[in-house]
Amino acid sequence: MIKRIKKLLKSAGPGIITGASDDDPSGIATYSMAGAQAGYSLLWTSFLTFPLMAAIQEMCARIGLVTHKGLAGTIKTHYKSRIFLYILALLIIVSNTINIGADLAGMVAATKLILPVPTILMAALYTVFITALMIYFPYKKIASNLKWLTFALFAYIASSIAARMDWGSVIYGALVPHVELNKETISLVVAILGTTISPYLFFWQTSEEVEEIQEEEKTKRKHIIVTKHELKMVREDVNIGMFLSNVVMFAIIATAASTLYVNGIHNIETADQAAKALEPIAGKLSTLLFTLGIVGTGLLAIPVLAGAAAYAIAETFGWREGLNKSFRQAKAFYGVIIVSTVVGLFMTFSSINPFQALFYTAVIYGLISPILIAIILVICNSEKIMGKYKNTWITNVLGGATFVIMSTAAVAFLITL
Repeated sequence: MIKRIKKLLKSAGPGIITGASDDDPSGIATYSMAGAQAGYSLLWTSFLTFPLMAAIQEMCARIGLVTHKGLAGTIKTHYKSRIFLYILALLIIVSNTINIGADLAGMVAATKLILPVPTILMAALYTVFITALMIYFPYKKIASNLKWLTFALFAYIASSIAARMDWGSVIYGALVPHVELNKETISLVVAILGTTISPYLFFWQTSEEVEEIQEEEKTKRKHIIVTKHELKMVREDVNIGMFLSNVVMFAIIATAASTLYVNGIHNIETADQAAKALEPIAGKLSTLLFTLGIVGTGLLAIPVLAGAAAYAIAETFGWREGLNKSFRQAKAFYGVIIVSTVVGLFMTFSSINPFQALFYTAVIYGLISPILIAIILVICNSEKIMGKYKNTWITNVLGGATFVIMSTAAVAFLITL
């Protein structure tokens, strides 16, 4: 079993890396706030989102495998509405840049718990470090090394076990959906859905599958044709990544509920408050583990955010793109990565509370995800585009449910504004 896990982590594919980056600083902040504000009552969302996000990410992966194009490239090739594509690309780059800024702010806030470094200096160091890594090293190599930092998140799993939980309430909250029809709870649900089923992951997953194919074609020196075996491997990769992501999500909500909520801490405004959720298992080390988790997932997620924006823009305008290409080969593509990361850096200089910013980026994703999910469903049901690999009825049920649930949550949020 241990050997199998080691082998799995060593050969982490786009699905597993996507799952790891899904629990980014925005996710950690959102799940912590959900547990602190609503206790155990929103635990059921982790069971709901797993099959939904796995279905959507599998569709995205399949689009990449079958078309050999990213999501924006597929839309551009088969649908002639350029204005719609431009609006879509603009939405992605704006929302991703906001998320980059929020993630950087969260990383800096967490780092300052253990290192008294000025905010501007720490944010600048992280920005330079991340952009340099993306320019000079393949992302898969970066992820294979940085993913170990995210293991600090598993402290939430240990902490959820060590904390004195009301297990009856945990089981009830996990199995019985409950939503109070007020602005605060609806905002939490939209944020949870948005940070879990995020638009940037759709673009990232599709494009990374294309890069995997390109690398394989380069190695084997032949054109790769998609087979049922490859689709099965991709499906397993996606399911494992999404499952691990949701296990951590469940643990963070449960831990925050059993430590913060029960002690009357319902609003998380500082990194120190969020770190307190780990005290049952880590004690004085809780701050260090929390910081490692935030920084580790941030270092994984920010390249995904910047990369997803770059893929969307490059495919829209027909630029050369890909993290498997050098800076000289794809200057405009890497230019988008640099600009979006630097603009995100400037956002950290504002007076916005980092943890509130992380939460509201999740809300933004929750509002725009239904649009992209509808597009993905249309593409995956097109025999012209997907051929014999178009959606099955089960995939359509899960994808349709995702669209309806996220659209309903988004409408409810807008009504309660």
